[in-house]
Amino acid sequence: MHDISGVQSPLTGLVFWVGLCVLVGVVSGLLTRREISGWYAGLKKPSFNPPNWIFAPVWTTLYILMGIAAWMIWRKPVSRLRAYALAWFGIQLGLNFLWSLIFFRWHAIAGALGEVSILWLAILATMVLFWELHPLAGWLMVPYLAWVSFATVLNLGIFRLNRNR
Repeated sequence: MHDISGVQSPLTGLVFWVGLCVLVGVVSGLLTRREISGWYAGLKKPSFNPPNWIFAPVWTTLYILMGIAAWMIWRKPVSRLRAYALAWFGIQLGLNFLWSLIFFRWHAIAGALGEVSILWLAILATMVLFWELHPLAGWLMVPYLAWVSFATVLNLGIFRLNRNR
């Protein structure tokens, strides 16, 4: 990404990566928002289920941190490791988007549980690769992995309470 003078613009890259991550969240939210007050509201949930209002600020923060981490890796010199790291980032971002569709849009709680397990592994792979290239970028992925760990347990709890749906 370059500015008009042809010199690489760090700000343009940062806006791109953060924007990409936030866009995934926005599109995902738009595609599933009706299900939150409809189908999801009718599910039995575990006692540790957070209130709905908490999800938007948490995910916004996580998407921003993810975007900053990807930008830090993107700024590294071109290498095979950098390519793998950014490819895994793309994979986990796609899986992140897919989980919302599987769970909220398609009401496939068990399918979402399987998918979020794969997402967790993809985040871990991304985090490890990021760490190798830029330790801070790896650390920026830790809150995301922690939240998806919690989301996995929550998904399991919802599955167990709603098995017969």
